[in-house]
Amino acid sequence: MKITLQPAQMTDAAEIHGLQIAAFTPLLEKYRDYEKSPANEPLEKTISRLRNPDSHYFRIFANDRLAGAIHIVRKEKNGSLWISPIFITPPYQGKGIAQQAMKMAEQKFPEDRVWELSTLAEETGNCYLYEKLGYERTPRFEQINERTTLVYYKKEMKQ
Repeated sequence: MKITLQPAQMTDAAEIHGLQIAAFTPLLEKYRDYEKSPANEPLEKTISRLRNPDSHYFRIFANDRLAGAIHIVRKEKNGSLWISPIFITPPYQGKGIAQQAMKMAEQKFPEDRVWELSTLAEETGNCYLYEKLGYERTPRFEQINERTTLVYYKKEMKQ
């Protein structure tokens, strides 16, 4: 499957937001995290990410079909990047698209040494994906509610 990343434009905001809702709604229904779930974010949050001069939003295509998106924001000026969110819509999940997209994103920023993200601890498939890509779980975690916990990951790139 041919995976490509294309920089998102402001005109893509509504489409990206719709894909995000589709991708995260099953998790929202499962864990009932109404405060932090990306499925509950307003369109204005996507627009804000697109306007942020320290961030990059890419649409993820699989065989020229829009499958998801990845947002990368410069956390610090010393080469630290934060991924949030990354998502693949349900019809495209489990096909290795997120893995390829993350590798491609990392290649777009070769000067940056530290990558970070968070995910739900209960979503073992996500945890496995990030660990397979070289991300290590940090001691930091956040109990969202009685159903789920947010865990944090960090990857230090080799020079």
